[in-house]
Amino acid sequence: MSSSSATAAASVPASSSSAPAIEATCAAHGLTVDEFHRLREAAIEAKATAYCPYSRFRVGAAVLATAASGGRLTTGANVENASYPVGTCAERVALGRAVVEGAREFRAIAVATDIAPPASPCGMCRQFIREFCNLKVPVIMFDKNDDFCVLTMEQLLPMSFGPEHLLLPGAPGSM
Repeated sequence: MSSSSATAAASVPASSSSAPAIEATCAAHGLTVDEFHRLREAAIEAKATAYCPYSRFRVGAAVLATAASGGRLTTGANVENASYPVGTCAERVALGRAVVEGAREFRAIAVATDIAPPASPCGMCRQFIREFCNLKVPVIMFDKNDDFCVLTMEQLLPMSFGPEHLLLPGAPGSM
């Protein structure tokens, strides 16, 4: 996630972390209130482990696997490098860890930063998330005030290109 990504989320009104806002979000996206709180707390805790000596822009992420993928919650934080393009965003760290642990499908993603309004995943992360998440998966973005906004993958990456667009080896028309 980059600090410039905050502009994208800024156009979506942030919700307060009031009980009615959380309950409505959970109902709309098939999450329990407990799962919402676990995602939020895990992303905030992960943010504290960020290695960002250059930008000082801390990001934490948490991904919730589907029951078929073990139902685990996995976290990640951004890891910078003196050669900026070599750094890795929190969302990709969390998904990478979860994939290494065996998860392949996810129900929800949470991202936490130290700015307001909430910041959204960068373009590279959006495409990476798309590899493992269907278009209805919610990405919940929390700001420094604990306010949040939620966008589905379809909203974050419209007209996306995903694994289903590639022909499998041996299928008619494949190489």
